Amino acid sequence: MSADPELDFELDISGDEVSPEKVLTLTQPTKGYLCKLTDNPYGIDFLSFRVRDMKSNKTLFSVSRDPNLPDMDFSNLTPEQEDAVRCISYDFGTNFLTLESIGTLLEFSVGPMEVPNFRMIERHYFRDQLIKSYDFTFGFCIPNSQNSWEAIYDVPPLPPDLIQKMRDNPYETQSDSFYFVNDVLVMHNKAKYAYTAAGALN
Repeated sequence: MSADPELDFELDISGDEVSPEKVLTLTQPTKGYLCKLTDNPYGIDFLSFRVRDMKSNKTLFSVSRDPNLPDMDFSNLTPEQEDAVRCISYDFGTNFLTLESIGTLLEFSVGPMEVPNFRMIERHYFRDQLIKSYDFTFGFCIPNSQNSWEAIYDVPPLPPDLIQKMRDNPYETQSDSFYFVNDVLVMHNKAKYAYTAAGALN
């Protein structure tokens, strides 16, 4: 696996050195992506994704892939097209930051190879400040299977002044999601967040 050296500014890494231990040291969002879209030999493909408030069970965000869309050739994407594939933006509303816990449900398929020790590490930041970090393990996926992965996030209480800054500065809250198989990075996606009056939870 080769990562673009320009993207490795926090980690000072190259080649196969993008390990779980390394990404757990990140203190700010990466400038780009630490692996290529083609670094996914297991054919892991995200099919649908839902975010809900655990207390009210209200769905805050839901998206599903159109099954009729043709497969995309990741090797020929422009940087702008690649970012559109790998980065998603949310507006969850002003009340989201006071929730106690949220749940996410990810449905995904895998190709003809078994997927051992599938793990996700997610780092959340406001500007260049780490505010939350999560580490989930799915375990083993059998070949050619469709799977569901539900993760429950206990939301740590944030200082009121930080909450206000996050509300006042849409999309300056970001996250990096790193997906590992046997501690090898196979996928890296990003998200940007807003918490405005027009959001889902108002």
